[in-house]
Parts: sequence; structure tokens; C-alpha cells
Amino acid sequence: MRRLLLIGNSRWHWGDWVDGCLIEQRHTTAEAGAALLISRPADHWAAVGVVPQVLDAYSSRRLSTAQVPLAQLPPRVGVDRALAAWMAWRVSGLPVLVADAGTALSLTLVDGGGCFRGGRLMAGARLQLQALHQGTASLPLPSLDIENSEAWPRLTDQALSCGVIEGLTAAVVRGFEHRPQPEQDWQLWLTGGDAPLLLRGLQQTGLRPRHADALALEGLGCLVETLRS
Repeated sequence: MRRLLLIGNSRWHWGDWVDGCLIEQRHTTAEAGAALLISRPADHWAAVGVVPQVLDAYSSRRLSTAQVPLAQLPPRVGVDRALAAWMAWRVSGLPVLVADAGTALSLTLVDGGGCFRGGRLMAGARLQLQALHQGTASLPLPSLDIENSEAWPRLTDQALSCGVIEGLTAAVVRGFEHRPQPEQDWQLWLTGGDAPLLLRGLQQTGLRPRHADALALEGLGCLVETLRS
């Protein structure tokens, strides 16, 4: 068993990789993750967030964007985006648009030949809500766990969460509509911690995204095997 670690902007993502499969994943804060490293270091890791000093001793186990086998992939693309996009393309064998709804919403295009075709980035749900709360005198900071079935909520906290989720959903729909060579059979993938918030809205537009909760971690595991072979 190999222990995988992907350090994100807001959370640390852990996975156990056995016989070519991710058998378990879990998420921690940075503080809890650093404590776990003392008892059991990760066998392979990658990071887009802040890397603690304790991982300096394991720098040889770190994987980077430059090692992800996508053609024309700029080195400054986040390794989480690169891993998720490569994994989606590798599994489907088709052109893919990967929507990763986390701290940021990233849209990443890979064509059928495994070539990076660009992407889009915008603030994710919680960042948008925090900005509205901090940048105004009276807007609350709502929870995204609020149940809301209204298209036009009356309560302010529900109006905020509804507006942000609708905006993110629309960005994914618009991105898929503007994919290059639309006559080809492109596949939409959805991942990230806030993916469930967008899934129903995307389905209501007629899209059928493939929801893969651990896409980047699975990409990390497959990349390790690819590099070792």
C-alpha cells in the first residue's frame, strides 16, 4: 500500500493506493495533516498549497506538473488541475473538460490526443461568499449547507448561496458550450469538494457530467505507476 497526499489550498487530501486503485480517501486541515506526517509520512505527494517544513525531508517523493504526461502543458498550471485533467482523459480516451470546484473553480480542456488546450479560473463558492461578507457592511456569511429549493430566495443568506452556486454552474455550462471543435464527442467531468453543489444544476441543463470525487488523487496514483514502469 502506498499513501498519497495532495496538499490543496484549503484542505489536505489523503489516499491509500493498492494494486492500481484508490481504496480510501480522507480530508484534513493543514494542522491535522502535519501531525499525521510525523507518524506516517506520505509515500508520494504533490502540492498547490503551502508546504510545511516537515516535508523538506521528503522532497524526493514530490511530484510536479512537469511530470504529468499532457502535451503542451505549461509548467505553472497547478498540479491538481494537471493530474485531474490527465486522469479524466486517460480514463475516457476522449476530449475532456474537467470542472474542479474547490477553493477555485477551474475549467481545464484536454483534446483527444492528450494535449492541454487551456482553461478558465474563477473564485470558488466559499471565496465568493467570504469576499461578499468582508467587502460589505451587512451581508452575512452563509453556510453552503443551507437547504434551498427556491429559484428566487427571500432570505438573504439563501439568496447569497443560491446566487453563487448558480453563477458557478453557469460558468461550467458556458465553458462546455465554448469548447473547441464542438462536433467532437467531448466528455464533461466534475470533481472537487463543492462538486455536489453544482451537479443537479448541470443535470437540469441537460448536461451529464461524470462526477469523480477523487480524480486528482487517482491521477497522482496512476502517475506514480507510470513513472515507475
